Amino acid sequence: MTTQKHTIKEIDLDEVIRKKAGDKSRYIPQFIVNLLKRIIHQEFINVYLRQGYVGVDFCKHCIEYLGATINVEGRKNMPNDGRYYTFVSNHPLGAVDGVTLGWVIGEQYDGKIKYLVNDVLMNLEGLAPLCVPINKLGKNGRDFPAMVESAFSGENHVIMFPAGLCSRKMDDGKIKDVAWSKSFITKSVQHHRDVVPIHFEGQLTPRFYRVARFCKRFHLPNFAQILLPDEMYKSNGKVYTVKIGKPIAWQTFDKSRTPLQWAQWVQSKVYEI
Repeated sequence: MTTQKHTIKEIDLDEVIRKKAGDKSRYIPQFIVNLLKRIIHQEFINVYLRQGYVGVDFCKHCIEYLGATINVEGRKNMPNDGRYYTFVSNHPLGAVDGVTLGWVIGEQYDGKIKYLVNDVLMNLEGLAPLCVPINKLGKNGRDFPAMVESAFSGENHVIMFPAGLCSRKMDDGKIKDVAWSKSFITKSVQHHRDVVPIHFEGQLTPRFYRVARFCKRFHLPNFAQILLPDEMYKSNGKVYTVKIGKPIAWQTFDKSRTPLQWAQWVQSKVYEI
């Protein structure tokens, strides 16, 4: 695929906070903002953004920049028959797994992919062309159903992490997704899209899981999310394996189970790959 470049805005945490917090942003101490800049490695990210990659090229060169190695198994299970598919994966890494799938699946289909992602990722303009921003809260919440519909009715393959957040450490000590949502089932059936299950092998540092568990226990906001850029930064030298399973025909998801039950069934199949 030919490399595409154009000028891309850098990450400016001060600006992001002003947009998100509005007038309340003036009450946030600057030393807190500066600490957050270090935690998210703002300059490290901006060095990459200055290279100007866009779309699938952004994903591919991001993995190279991070110094991670990706092994892909089951490439033959990505159909190339002119139909559009729904690709669903577990979400162990929160960032590296996302850009990896954008690269692997995007190259297979010449960039005709769309992620359903948290709208904050739209701040990454190199990634934005591949994204359908999802925000169920606030003033954008009313647009959520229409935006999901536009992704599935369009002429792109859809990539989803149905858990909606990064994998967690469960009570039995295993690293797994929380229960998957049903939207990929209902929309895949509605638009006659077969579902391609993907298992991504990898995990984050114990610190991330401790913070995530602490937040859940005390009903706090998901502060663990702030640590994901640092987790991504630490992927240098690591090897990850992507296992692509055989497509599941949309007709499989019949009335014998509810869409939510079918979503859990697909989730279990992902962990069997």
